[in-house]
Amino acid sequence: MASEVDICNSALNMLGANNIISLTEDSKNARLMNQRYTSVRDSIFRSHSWNCLIKRVQLSADTETPTHEYAKQYTLPSDSLRVLKIGGHHNGSSSDLDAGQKFKIEGRKLLTDETTVFLSYIAKITDPNEYDTLLIETISAKLASELCYSITASTSLAGQMIQLYDEKLREA
Repeated sequence: MASEVDICNSALNMLGANNIISLTEDSKNARLMNQRYTSVRDSIFRSHSWNCLIKRVQLSADTETPTHEYAKQYTLPSDSLRVLKIGGHHNGSSSDLDAGQKFKIEGRKLLTDETTVFLSYIAKITDPNEYDTLLIETISAKLASELCYSITASTSLAGQMIQLYDEKLREA
């Protein structure tokens, strides 16, 4: 079973640094990991369509409608980090982000002409036990690359960690 601390310790091990027991312990490594873990994790989530993070839902239309351009407005799920695809019954179509937009995201709203919206998205899942192995390795590699210089003061090792992160992301 993976935990946030396990992911952070994996990053620290890549750097040859001391492990931590918790993200709130009084040590330099824990403070650095605690400061960066959530934002690094979320940026990794957004960087790739991780299968273990994809959710599908049907959205309910808001009572408020856009002032122009689109007929309907839907509130995105609170755990939505990145919209992958929408489908609807208005005209029987579905729209990938790459295949011509039939919708627009503005803030936490999805604007469209669809009367029914089925949404596929990357969810912000905080339980590391839900992550696949490559996602865990990629988060660890990114943490190691971002915190390398702060922990080791080595620019050459920092460059190696950036390469490792890039390799993990390509592998995904």
